[in-house]
Amino acid sequence: MGNMNGRQVLVTGGEGFIGSHLVERLVADGADVRVLVYYNSFGRWGWLDTLPADVQSAIEVIPGDVRDSVRVDESVDGVDTVFHLAALIGIPYSYVAAESYVQTNVEGTLNVAQACRRHDARMIHTSTSEVYGTAITAPISEEHPLQPQSPYSASKISADMMALSYWHAHEVPVSIVRPFNTYGPRQSTRAVIPTILAQLQAGATELHLGAVTPTRDFNYVTDTAAGFVALADCQEAVGRATNIGSGREISVGDLAELCMDITGQRAEIITDEHRLRPGGSEVERLLCDFSVAERIAGYSPAVSLEDGLTRTAEWVQSHLSDLATSGYQV
Repeated sequence: MGNMNGRQVLVTGGEGFIGSHLVERLVADGADVRVLVYYNSFGRWGWLDTLPADVQSAIEVIPGDVRDSVRVDESVDGVDTVFHLAALIGIPYSYVAAESYVQTNVEGTLNVAQACRRHDARMIHTSTSEVYGTAITAPISEEHPLQPQSPYSASKISADMMALSYWHAHEVPVSIVRPFNTYGPRQSTRAVIPTILAQLQAGATELHLGAVTPTRDFNYVTDTAAGFVALADCQEAVGRATNIGSGREISVGDLAELCMDITGQRAEIITDEHRLRPGGSEVERLLCDFSVAERIAGYSPAVSLEDGLTRTAEWVQSHLSDLATSGYQV
């Protein structure tokens, strides 16, 4: 399922949660990996700094910004495949800073697409299940209508269309990977699973969450990374969006109960008004139909929710001090 051995690869946003796992996978598969990371004055490269020494020594890190077309072009020069993951991802922040989402997610994607055209590189663009909004029909196939229920979702719909336009207009080989809710080690507490686990393992007697009735399709991060690799090596994935998920849905409330069972910690669930989305923005149901990815690229998830939560709980337990400083945000 995917062969990256010997490929010259760039990963934008490779210092992030999903990106760092993808970088590990690509190095293990024998790819020559370059990573465009968001520049900061501290000289720190996110989760890349925590990877094993042999992985760190195998990658080339380029500090920059996807909003800088010149820097993006320099980064793409010499590679044959670009995994474009760099993006602003927090939904709550998009309500108050929509312009920054357009700049990074839409204009950044345009810069990557232009560079891939100039240097004859294949572009693997990262979408999100949030583009579908709350499910009209379920499970959600790639034919489901797109619904911009948040500025974040709108920016990702726009980015997807911008990337695909370079396939239609310029024959740039663009594949859109549309992951559902990815979770696992290295995810911050802006996301619901580490929020739940961090509170439980810190000994909280009250579990502060947003809405508990919405359902989500949670996919373990190594399965998401495997989906990226499979679709990057699949010619049928060019010129289309392809879903990656687990095919299982669970409500946030039931997820919290499952996390309590796994950790052995109990807490009363409290609805935190600050974590509730505006009414018209809440996505009530997400459930992935990944049959296209299975058919064209041999993708299927390998890690069950129970196993993935157990692995994630172990990681959260060993990183509680780091997570405590990041605040609980859903």
